[in-house]
Amino acid sequence: MAAQTLRAAVRLGVVELLGDAPRRAADVAADAGAGHQPMTRLLRALTGLGLLREHAPDSFAVTPAGALLHPGRPDSLASFVRMFTEPAIVRAWERLDDSVRTGEIAFDTAFGTDFFSHLAQHPELSADFNAAMSQATSETSATLPHAFDFGRYASVTDVGGGNGTLLAGVLAAHPGLIGVVLDTAEGLAGAPDTMARRGLEGRYSLVAGDFFRSVPAGSELYLMKSVLHDWTDDQVVTILSNCRKVLPPGGLVLIVEPVLPEVVDSAAGVTDGGITYLSDLNMLVNVGGRERTHKDFTNVCRRAGLALTAVTPLTEAAPFALIEAVAD
Repeated sequence: MAAQTLRAAVRLGVVELLGDAPRRAADVAADAGAGHQPMTRLLRALTGLGLLREHAPDSFAVTPAGALLHPGRPDSLASFVRMFTEPAIVRAWERLDDSVRTGEIAFDTAFGTDFFSHLAQHPELSADFNAAMSQATSETSATLPHAFDFGRYASVTDVGGGNGTLLAGVLAAHPGLIGVVLDTAEGLAGAPDTMARRGLEGRYSLVAGDFFRSVPAGSELYLMKSVLHDWTDDQVVTILSNCRKVLPPGGLVLIVEPVLPEVVDSAAGVTDGGITYLSDLNMLVNVGGRERTHKDFTNVCRRAGLALTAVTPLTEAAPFALIEAVAD
């Protein structure tokens, strides 16, 4: 119910219509083309969720948390909300019990094709997905450049780097570094704009390709964030093996993903509110991948000819960690 309430708020542009000062529900309703009473009920529900405040009867303002639903903010979560309340995503979740019972990917069953093929066939949904992934990466892109010594490398390739949000953060913080973004043509669509906004012209190149076939040679560091959890262990080994093939002496694969504990410490509480475990189920129903433990990452790296040498929590962008793997 809460998720669909946020979806309605984003689709109706509630936060944009409210602006920076309290407004009457009737005025918001008129601007949204909605009824006064239903809009008031929506605004009060959003208030109950902590996203708005009701200063006086029928007068509402946006809270700092609610402001994250404004699509114009650099840290906006509007596309993230839009994507993860998208009916295609929800339909797969409706079959969670089937996926648990059979191990099969609910999305494939519901739509007769895999998730990424479905995106390729629906450009608007693909654009929402890419925007959501960019928004989910923005916090990490601000933290990662200062959490790892990128300065000892001359070049970095972001494998599955989408619109370049993560690489742009790294390049902006390390002026001596050049970079490559590898992704599908659809995934790369927004990358030139991302790089231009950071003034990175001339310091990057874009490669449209398939990381299951190959990754471009020429970098000393291969970076990937929130890529491996989309895929099965065998597919992950293929991706990592392709990186291993082009690693120069002393080269490194740097993986940015959550690392699940071997045992859930429920007494201490789950630091991210259980989101990583929900993400794990999302991988199950939508793409067939999974979140992994330290042991799981060690195993897939070993199978790809890599040795996992370090796992460092990325505390400013929890629950992510930096997983370092070198040629075995």
